[in-house]
Amino acid sequence: MIRSFTTLFVLLFTAFYVQAQNAPVSEFASLTLTTGRTPAETMLQVGKAFLGKPYVPHTLDGTETEQLIVNFEQFDCTTYLETTVALTLALQQTNGSTAAAKLEPAFRKMLTQLRYRAGVIDGYASRLHYFSEWLQDNEKKGLIRDVTRQIGGMQVSKPVNYMTACTWKYPRLSDPAIFRQIAQVQESISKQSFWFIPKARLREVEANIKDGDIIMLTAARPGLDMKHVGFAVWQNGRVHLLHASSDLGEVVITQQPLAEYVQWNRRLSGIRVARLKESGQPMMVRAEK
Repeated sequence: MIRSFTTLFVLLFTAFYVQAQNAPVSEFASLTLTTGRTPAETMLQVGKAFLGKPYVPHTLDGTETEQLIVNFEQFDCTTYLETTVALTLALQQTNGSTAAAKLEPAFRKMLTQLRYRAGVIDGYASRLHYFSEWLQDNEKKGLIRDVTRQIGGMQVSKPVNYMTACTWKYPRLSDPAIFRQIAQVQESISKQSFWFIPKARLREVEANIKDGDIIMLTAARPGLDMKHVGFAVWQNGRVHLLHASSDLGEVVITQQPLAEYVQWNRRLSGIRVARLKESGQPMMVRAEK
């Protein structure tokens, strides 16, 4: 069967930091996105549109008060993943509409849903800082599903305390109230077991990973759940990682297959895998004038 792809010319804002409610029309620019017939295909096409964009950390922490920040020009691994997933879900929600008046509010709504606990912005601690909670919260919302167990994972538990143990990396934790809120989040995560695939078994289960799967790379160090995130990409018969790389300083696809990339990285212990929930209907794409 021949796959048909439709190129969308989507008007999206590209301001360095764009406020959720106040993006002026002058800050919009044309971004060409190629979509597939399924959300997973679309997610990879959207993600690849950002190849070469620079890696920049802490792009969400430049404001005094917590608010939705959108940045299509610079990413860390989390903002890259959230932006790509939110664009995909917004396109699905609007049935592929390219009209900015429809796509922009849908995108902002989806980004808020993904980034904040229960989809509500209520201060710094409402942001889903730990990817364990990000996965759990977005699974509850019906946006994604954790498939680690079914593709060959094993059940483990791990105490989490990285943020409160490394407060110099998180200036907002100097506020005692915020510190307590984050400590409570950590306590909740620490009480829950989860499924993961150890690095030694990645080659064994590689065939169970699908194009467009969300790959969460688990941390080897104590106190931290996930170290990095990206998307699975099949190429040359192996799974590679599409991600915003701090080592290479930009959005790239790994030269090494995922299994080798994780195996030789001392900071990583394995992976967790999630997928977008699909309605079972193909993504209908239409161009609008």
